[in-house]
Amino acid sequence: MEKLEAALEKARLARKNAQIGVEEIASGPRIVKSPTSEAWSNLPEVTITPQQARNARIAALLGGKDATPYDMLRSRTIRMMKESNWRRLAVTSPNAACGKTTVSLNLALSLARQKDLKVLLIDLDLRRPALHKVLGYRPAKSMHEVLAGNVPFGDVAVRCGENLIVAMNNSAARHPAELLHSEQSRVVLADIEAKWRPDVTIFDMSPMLASDDNVGFLGNVDCALLVAAAESTTLQNIDVCEKELAQLTHVLGVVLNKCRYNDTSAGYGYEAYE
Repeated sequence: MEKLEAALEKARLARKNAQIGVEEIASGPRIVKSPTSEAWSNLPEVTITPQQARNARIAALLGGKDATPYDMLRSRTIRMMKESNWRRLAVTSPNAACGKTTVSLNLALSLARQKDLKVLLIDLDLRRPALHKVLGYRPAKSMHEVLAGNVPFGDVAVRCGENLIVAMNNSAARHPAELLHSEQSRVVLADIEAKWRPDVTIFDMSPMLASDDNVGFLGNVDCALLVAAAESTTLQNIDVCEKELAQLTHVLGVVLNKCRYNDTSAGYGYEAYE
């Protein structure tokens, strides 16, 4: 009798476990979106067409041979940043027309092709903002209004692909230096990082020799790249800016842009990194 009761109990347990298994298989694993991923997906998406990419020199969009210089820059930059646990990178230049905005966007796109990285690109050249022109998208509000605490970040941000957010301006700021130097800006940027959780944040800054905008802000970043234009940026200007940058943050290197020399044997020649 006891053996019979034990056998019946064993059968009941087996049926119960089988039912649980069927329910788990039928329902499948539940995928719950995190608030961060939902916020990213809710942003408007900007698609860069091949023609637009050619016109704006956005070579890093799809990868390949034309993207090689930016991919090399990406690899060296991310290696150095990971080694030091850095997340914030400023991109600046000695003067205007060195191509810092083009380099910033291409570097961001190259980084974003690595699916495990979430990248944030913010236009902080508040005197002559240019990212909206390169992307062909003018937001209703400006990033300088976000820094002032008057506009939410989502109103000036768009998504390029799955893991790149670009925040832009639609006009210049009236008092950019005072805004960038303010504690308010530091708090806003910290809040943005806390909500959107990027792995790397790139700031497209104003030229070093054009104003004092960068002096009070670069203490908020971990490192910086200096973009120089071949045949127009002087060695003296590079030296002056590199020394000033070194007093404010860590200098990753100098990007030589607009270089005519094309080393076809290496498969690249658009720019060099040192």
